[in-house]
Amino acid sequence: MTSVSQPIALIYRGPATTEDCPEAVAALLQDTYQVIYVGPQEKVDVNETSLSTAKLYVQPGGDDLEESWPHVCKYAPAIREYVKNGGRYLGICLGAYLAGSEPGFDLLPGSGDTDQYITSKDAVVTSEIDTVVPLLWRQKLRHVYFQDGTRFDLDQTAAPTEILATYMNGEIAAAVQHYGQGRVGMIGPHPEADEEWYATHSLKNPDGKMSFDLFYDLIETLMKS
Repeated sequence: MTSVSQPIALIYRGPATTEDCPEAVAALLQDTYQVIYVGPQEKVDVNETSLSTAKLYVQPGGDDLEESWPHVCKYAPAIREYVKNGGRYLGICLGAYLAGSEPGFDLLPGSGDTDQYITSKDAVVTSEIDTVVPLLWRQKLRHVYFQDGTRFDLDQTAAPTEILATYMNGEIAAAVQHYGQGRVGMIGPHPEADEEWYATHSLKNPDGKMSFDLFYDLIETLMKS
């Protein structure tokens, strides 16, 4: 049973997400947070009022960036102010792309921006198929569910930055960076992916387990004071 004393996590669910992405995140947060889905077709939309109640805002995975942007662009000013004033933003895959600026919510200080990992030099994965990608997570080899995920070109001189993971070619795969008084957590792959995701695409994780511990590491890093 959800306790009203729990901090609130707003999870976007709507036309800029794909099936099961918001729910997979919610499943991992529901023991600690009061999860509220927000979006144009939910009881609560994304705006200054709803964000003012939240400890965490999550933008989950979704479809193509250019196709998704028109659905969420109206939220950009409110989300920027929320994070700037101390809020926490978690972007996964598409949500991580949206932390950038072309197009995006423009949450990365200085010259920071986001791009496709699959187009980077020496990328292990070079297509948009659902697969498993190897990472160095805190210098340890791990494998995470992946579908055309993000890489990050962060301006680490512009704000405090913690790199949690890199792809095997050295590109940043997961990080937390300060923005104003708040923080932005971002990850290209999908550590929230459960067994059903893997089974649907006949995939297996070489680690012999799901990547939920990596998700929780990212959350803990993002939420620390």
